[in-house]
Amino acid sequence: MARTLEIIDRRLGERCCDVGARPSRTYGEAVVASADFEHLAHPVRLQLLDVLARNEGRVCVCDLEAAVPVKQPTVSHHLRILREAGLVDSEKVGQWVYYRIRRASARALRERVQQILGAFA
Repeated sequence: MARTLEIIDRRLGERCCDVGARPSRTYGEAVVASADFEHLAHPVRLQLLDVLARNEGRVCVCDLEAAVPVKQPTVSHHLRILREAGLVDSEKVGQWVYYRIRRASARALRERVQQILGAFA
């Protein structure tokens, strides 16, 4: 049996029904939150953070390079991203650069990511 559907005239952006389809974050908050995921969104960065987290002191960039399957320029690129995100510190000693994880920053990142993911559960 054929059914006639009512045409709803509404302006762009108006809701047709109220189903609670509103994000819990503003767009700006979502942009900030997505940056946290960007910092983690590469397997080499995850590996570098893992190596640094398992070492109490500093780790030479030469040892970090040996721990991951990419060459030194790529390691330096990912370490720069982590440093700019505030997740690692670096110190130049002679010709070598040593890195260490910033544990307080890593904990804060973990808490933010858990909060974001908790909203989906």
